[in-house]
Amino acid sequence: MIKNIIFDFGDIFINLDKMATYKAMAKLGVTEITEEMMEVYHRYEKGLMSTEGFIKFFHDKFNIPKNNLVHAWNAILLDFPKERLSFLQELAASKKYRLFLLSNTNDLHIKWVQNSLGAQFYNDFKNAFEQFYLSHEINFRKPDTNIYEFVLKENSLKAAETLFVDDLEENTISANSLGIHTWNLIPNVDDVTELFEKNKQLL
Repeated sequence: MIKNIIFDFGDIFINLDKMATYKAMAKLGVTEITEEMMEVYHRYEKGLMSTEGFIKFFHDKFNIPKNNLVHAWNAILLDFPKERLSFLQELAASKKYRLFLLSNTNDLHIKWVQNSLGAQFYNDFKNAFEQFYLSHEINFRKPDTNIYEFVLKENSLKAAETLFVDDLEENTISANSLGIHTWNLIPNVDDVTELFEKNKQLL
């Protein structure tokens, strides 16, 4: 029996254009993503590097104006459909499940989200969850299994009683390896508002 639901954020609640940052960076002259760049990105997403240090890395390496870099970095972030927030709030109000957010999110992205959505919308979203875990604040990132182990342990959750919803298959495979039930939601095919239609074990 499912008692807990852990949701991802990007392409679950807020829409993403996953290629937008690559395209924007290419326009700034960064056409190849190197291992070093990915390592810096992962360190930043785990909160092991400051926003200032992250921006400085790209500025120094590619001589990109800092404002242009921030704009390109945030290009991935799109809209947050209101019906998804309404669905989440109804789910939270039902008190049938313990709800958690678990997102690979960095400081620049979450600040853009807060400014874009506005304080009321963002707080309504955040307050629907019992715990709101962002990778840069807890120093773990998906698909590393230790991030799921952290959430389970911190909240005394049983994997067999937990459903994890994420748009990336590598993340759901990793969570499932610990015995967590998963829904690999496919953007533009599935929608989080279809949670109960697509996950009969919740009924």
